[in-house]
Amino acid sequence: MLIQHTSRGLYCPAGDFYIDPWLPVPRAVITHAHGDHARFGCDSYLCAAPGVEPLSLRVEGIIQLIGYGEQISINGVRVSLHPAGHVLGSAQVRVEVKGEVWVVSGDYKREPDPTCAPFEVVSCHTFITESTFGLPVYRWPAGERVITQIYEWWSENAAAGRPSVLLSYVMGKSQRILAMLGEYDELPGPVYAHGALQQMNEAYRRAGIALMDAPNPVSVANNTDVFTTALVLAPPSAQSSSWLKRFKGCAVGRVSGWMRIRGRRRRLALDKGFVMSDHADWPALLTTISETGAERVIATHGNGSALTRFLVEQGVCAEAWTDKEWPEGEEQVQ
Repeated sequence: MLIQHTSRGLYCPAGDFYIDPWLPVPRAVITHAHGDHARFGCDSYLCAAPGVEPLSLRVEGIIQLIGYGEQISINGVRVSLHPAGHVLGSAQVRVEVKGEVWVVSGDYKREPDPTCAPFEVVSCHTFITESTFGLPVYRWPAGERVITQIYEWWSENAAAGRPSVLLSYVMGKSQRILAMLGEYDELPGPVYAHGALQQMNEAYRRAGIALMDAPNPVSVANNTDVFTTALVLAPPSAQSSSWLKRFKGCAVGRVSGWMRIRGRRRRLALDKGFVMSDHADWPALLTTISETGAERVIATHGNGSALTRFLVEQGVCAEAWTDKEWPEGEEQVQ
C-alpha cells in the first residue's frame, strides 16, 4: 500500500512522510491550515504555496512551498499538490510510485469560492476521500443564495435596530462571507469581526484575497449605538461568552453545513441557521469519486462507513478507515 493508516496518521512508507499527521513527525505534507490537519510540532511541513500565510499562524518549523501541480520527489516518491477548493491554500495530495497513483483529498468542496482556487479533479487508482457530510441528507444550496439570505436577515434586523451576530469558523468560512458580501454596492450597516478573526483576515489579505474592512468591535465599544445596524462576525465559541452581551438585543445566526439539520439549530438556540459548508455535500462526494476514475475508494472522517456502504452497494471497491481513530478537530463545526 502506498499510504497506510497508522497511529500517527496517514503514512507513506516509500517516501517516509505523513499526510496531515495527528502527532508531531519529522516530515509532514499538509493539505491545509485548519488545526485538525496542521498539527503543531513537526520538524518540517510541505504545503501549497497559496496556503503559507494561514499555515504560518498555526505552526513553527521549516515550511516548504510548492505550486499547485508542481511535482517533486521525496525519497523517490513523486508528490504533487492540487487545489481542493476547501479554504485558502487547501490541496489534495497526489502520490505516485511506479505508475500507481493515490490521491488524498484532504477536505474539499465543489462550490465556487472567491477566496480559494477551485477544486481540480485528479485521476487516480486509489482515492482517499473525506466524508464529513457523507449522508444523503446533506445537500447544499448555492452559495450566492445563502449570502442573499444573510443579507436579507441582516437588513431586517438593521431596520428594527437589532445587531446581527453571525457565527462562523475562524478560517475559511468567515473570509468567504466577507468576500461575497463585499460584492454588494450597498450594505445595511457596518461590518465588524471578533478579535479572534483578525489575524486570519489579515493573513488572507496578505495572500492577495480581497476582503471588506471589518474592524474589531472592541475598538468602538464606547459607542454601542453603531451596532444597531451592524453585522458582527464571530467564532461559534462567542455565543456562550460574555463578549456577546455588548450587542444588546442582538439576533444570533450561524453559518454551517450542520445547519441543514433543524434539531441542531434548535439545540443551539439560534435565531437563524444558514446552510453553507466548506466541505463537499453528498452529491459532490459521489460526483467527485466517480470523476477520479478510482478503482478503490477509502473514506475518512465523518460518515465514512455510511458512504462506503453505499458505494459497495453500487459495486465500488470501498472501505472506511474507522472514525474512532480520527481525532475530533476544530473542523467539525463546518
